[in-house]
Order: sequence, then structure tokens, then C-alpha cells
Amino acid sequence: MKHYLKKLEDTVRERWDYKALCDYEGESFTYADLAVHIETFRLFLNEAGIAKRNKIAICARNSARWAIAFWQINVNGCVAVPLLADFHPNSVCALTTHSDSVLLFVDDDIWEKLTPAQMPGLKAAINVKDGQLLWHRDEQVAKAWKSRVSIFNHHHPNGMSPDKVSYSTKNWDKLAIINYTSGTTGNPKGVMLTYGAMSDTDEFSNTHFPNHPGETIVSMLPMAHMYGLAIEFIHPNVDGVTVYFLGKTPSPTTLLKAMQDVKPYMVVTVPLVMEKVYASSIKPALEKMKALLGIPYVNNILYSTIRKKLISAFGGQVRCFIMGGAALKPEVEECFQRMRLPFTVGYGMTEACPLLGWEWWTKFVPGSCGKPVHDIRIDSKDPKNVAGEIQARGRNITIGYYKNPEANAVAFTDDGWFRTGDLGTMDEEGNIFIRGRIKSMILNSSGQNIYPEEVESVLSGCPYVVESIVVERNGKLVALVYADLSEDMPAEERNAIPEEIRTAANKALPVYSKISKVELMDLPFEKTPKMSIKRYLYQ
Repeated sequence: MKHYLKKLEDTVRERWDYKALCDYEGESFTYADLAVHIETFRLFLNEAGIAKRNKIAICARNSARWAIAFWQINVNGCVAVPLLADFHPNSVCALTTHSDSVLLFVDDDIWEKLTPAQMPGLKAAINVKDGQLLWHRDEQVAKAWKSRVSIFNHHHPNGMSPDKVSYSTKNWDKLAIINYTSGTTGNPKGVMLTYGAMSDTDEFSNTHFPNHPGETIVSMLPMAHMYGLAIEFIHPNVDGVTVYFLGKTPSPTTLLKAMQDVKPYMVVTVPLVMEKVYASSIKPALEKMKALLGIPYVNNILYSTIRKKLISAFGGQVRCFIMGGAALKPEVEECFQRMRLPFTVGYGMTEACPLLGWEWWTKFVPGSCGKPVHDIRIDSKDPKNVAGEIQARGRNITIGYYKNPEANAVAFTDDGWFRTGDLGTMDEEGNIFIRGRIKSMILNSSGQNIYPEEVESVLSGCPYVVESIVVERNGKLVALVYADLSEDMPAEERNAIPEEIRTAANKALPVYSKISKVELMDLPFEKTPKMSIKRYLYQ
């Protein structure tokens, strides 16, 4: 296995004048520019007296300069602490302090809402957008930062050249990233990931969905989340792929225009995005051709035509759509299968950097989330039929939670397997099927295990339902539903919809998991960056 920083070193040398990082319709940086930034930061760290293994946080919106900040930290042996730009200011302060970060790269508008006194270990804050020093309490650090360019010029009077690029790889088991989760349970934990874990993820990615120098990709997932960080940025960038950042969440029109312009080789997204594409474009087109879809051979031609148009809308070069973070609605998945759309739904979590399950689209089994990336076992006497906790091990797995002995004590089994907290089964071919979360499982009065996610999957196919969660109230199942309803719908008709949804769902549900009541929600559910519903807010 090749260290990902060795690959970055080779790519920087070989693709010196090629674009490495770009803001869509904004500034761009070559691999030569990246090399200069990395070296300048190395010299700054020496001058500032900041040693390797120190933690440095980044709290900013996606951009090429965000990526540069990450490489500056990561390549030079410090620990990167990506923080979501959407975190509450108090959380940013608390996590910066908890992580022992000595520097903070931050957007200026985010910094305005932070309180330095709440971050006593912080030495300085730096504006990601323009590199300006926003604040400092350490004069040595401030002086070193302000003079970093002149320090670079002193050490490199003739500038950088490819032969001067050399990145250390003697750090396989060293801490590289502390990534704070923002999951459905609400309490962020600092997941510790090593350089070896990141190298393992890159190795698997290259083996199963390789890229090529000169290709392009659009980054639209949060870089402070391992899914976006590893799969949309690090894996492509170290191989010579030019990464284009969209910044804030784009409108559908902006997104498709970016895809047309950039022509990515791969689209990494969450199911919700593709479900919206299906609902707004594909489903209406299919309904207009309903009569023709019943004719053999003709339906194949129609599905093929729609597939070609969809791939063309995403730039025409997409080899695979990778979805993760949640299950895909069965109706949408079935349609994509019929279209022969090159898509796959993976399984992962921050603690796995982030991959646990994956399969190439031609071998992907509907309803599954791929095959194990490394070792996975189901803690069940009958793993094929009876759901048990999914447990994993491998070089990609976290070494624990930062400064959290309570969480570490329950994270691993006595024989060293990581407890995912997910319930699942696995068939004879090794395909993984997620059944739910241990914490969300409901035990009914007859002793039957009910997995809300399975009931919600049925609800997703009911009329009007956009999204739902199922909770237990007084021993009965209640479905909370956010529905697609027109504003001018008559009150009488609107009032009848909950019962219509309940009746439709119960026809497909076994007796023990039938829904007793449906409640309509006025607003969409609050979600994590992976677009998973924050269940703890609705219990």
C-alpha cells in the first residue's frame, strides 16, 4: 500500500503546472502553487515554534483555500481538526478548545461570532479567504505569520521547483485527523484517524473506483465531514484530479451548470439529491410515457434514453454516482436499476474513514449497501436472517475518540472489533443490509423487534410522503411525516391525508409493525451534513 502523501508528492512533481484546486467560477491553484503554500507553512511553523502533532482547526465553507489549509496542516505533520461551518458558535469554541487546537483557519464572518476567551489554548486565528491574521494572543506566532513570505523567499531565493518537493511518510500510525461527528444522537465526538487509515481508504478507492490525472470532480459535500473530505477531495487530488469547489449549497440550476462546465468523472452525493432529481425530472417524464412503458423492448429504449439524458445533464463523463449517508428510496432505486444508471449506495461512518461497505454498480444488489471494505461481522446467531450489530475491523478504523474514555470503553468489543451501532444482516455473497440503529430499535409488547428505518422505507413509497420518522408513543407506533402538499389544498382534503398515508403503509406492513397514527410536520426534519435526520430531536 502506498502512502497517500507519497502519491501527492509524486503528483505535485509530475503535474507542476496543472490545476489542482479551483473554486467554480473563481480562483484556481496549480500543484506548483500548492507546493509553495505547503512549504511556506512548514517554515512558518518552525519560526512560530509550533511543533508537529499540534492540532490546527479549520472552520470555513468549502473552497480551494480550505483545501490548501488542510494540505498545509496535514503534510507538515500537524493534526487537522475540520469543524463544520454550520456548527453553532459556542460549539466551534468548545470543540476548538476540546481538540487543543493552537491555530484556527476560519471564515471572517464565522470568526465575528466567536469568543476568543472561550478558547484559551488558541494562539491565533487566520482568515481562510485571504490569509489575513484575524486575531492573536501569541506574539511569536503573529510575527512568524506576517513574515512567512519573506521567510520563504530567504530559504528559496530562486523559488520552488519540483525537485525540492518531499513529504514525510514515516507516520503511518500517527494521528492525522480529529473529525468531530455530527450525528443523529447529537453529541459530537472527536474521531481520531491516522495517516495509515487515510492511506487505506485511498488504496481501496483506487482499486475499486480509480481516477486518472487530468480528470475533474465537483466537490459539493461538506469538507469537514469524512465522506466529502476523503472521497471528493483527498482521493482524487493526490492522483492528479482537479477538484472544483462549489462553496455554499448550490441551487439545482447552479449545480447542473457546474456539472456541465466541469464534466466530472464521478458524482459523490447523498440520496436526497438524487431523489430530488428523480422527483423533479425523471418521474414526470416516465408518467408521460406510461402507456409506452408497458410495451416490451420499447420500455428498454425509453429507460436508456432517460439514462443518457441524465448522465449528459451531469456533464456526460460520469462513470459512477456514489451515494452514501442514508438509504435510497425503494421507488427511486428500482427506477435507477431499470435505467441501468451507474450508481451505488455505500455504507460508511466517520469512524471508518469513512468506508465500511461498497460494490461497483454492475454488481450492486438492490436494497444492500455493498460488500465489506474490510472485515465485517454480524453479532447474531443467524447473520443471514436475524439482524445483529454490524462490527468492523481494519486499518481504516478509528483508534478511538479524543479525550473521551467513556466513549472508548464501549466502542470496541473485547476482541478488538469496532461497534458500529448499526443493525444489519449479510447474505451468502457478503452483501450488507442495514436494518436500523440499535438505539432506535423499538421492542413492542409482544417482544418483537421493530426497526423504524424499515417502516420508514415503506412510508417513502406512500402518496405525498417526502420523508418520515417512526417513534414509539404509549406502546404504539406513530409516524411523523413531512409531506408534499400544495398550499391551496382544501382543509378537508388535507385533514384526510394522514389516514390515507397510514392505510397505504399498513397494507404493506406486518401486523406487529403497523402504524397507529400519522402526524404531519410543518417543516422538513433537521438533518446532519450526511442528510440523516436528527432523530433525537423528535423522540
